Amino acid sequence: MDSQVSPTPFIAEQYTNDKKTHVLLAAATINLRNMAEALCRNKNISVRILVTEPAGKFLAGQSLERPVLGTLLQIDGVDAIYQDEDEWSPSWTRGGPVLHIELRKWAHILLVAPMSANTMAKIANGIADNLLLSVIRAWDTTGAVDMGFKTQKPMIFAALDMDPCTYRHPVTEKQLKVLRDQWGWSESNPEGWNLAYGDVVAGSAGNMMDWRDIVNVVQNYVAGSEKS
Repeated sequence: MDSQVSPTPFIAEQYTNDKKTHVLLAAATINLRNMAEALCRNKNISVRILVTEPAGKFLAGQSLERPVLGTLLQIDGVDAIYQDEDEWSPSWTRGGPVLHIELRKWAHILLVAPMSANTMAKIANGIADNLLLSVIRAWDTTGAVDMGFKTQKPMIFAALDMDPCTYRHPVTEKQLKVLRDQWGWSESNPEGWNLAYGDVVAGSAGNMMDWRDIVNVVQNYVAGSEKS
């Protein structure tokens, strides 16, 4: 699958004063188009889409619900689509911008919909072997690095996408303990989590919540930010 980004290196600083809320959307769901279109109805929102290799295979253009990725750039407000290979393309030179750092700097909100068991396990163990995980690993969890933000920038993980047995597996609980104790996660109820610096929301145990509810979480955050 071809890259959908410009050959010109992405520099977050160029968008500092665009007066928009920047949403980095990482999704492996058939409702990716619906979510992107709904978010972009707010003309104060700018969206960049990040697609991992497994998500790219899932979103293979097999139906209208699984669009060819390039068609998402036709949505007004979707500014770019990134895949793992874009981390080093165009060829990186010493001293040049690193994509996952620039995306971290650019984003006001990171939305992952959904978060798989594999992604959760890698986060808990500090693994950063794809573009999404590199962004998460480099996230400013203290709020002390990325200046210009009134609060720590939220990561919103919309549901743990796994079957009930995987969800209830002792390894899952062990990884959640790491995330609670070391990342500042706190359980709000058996079906969802909250982060000290944002929100993690879920549907029924291990299932993807409705895409409209995911969009509402982001829209509510944006509305609150605009009022502050």
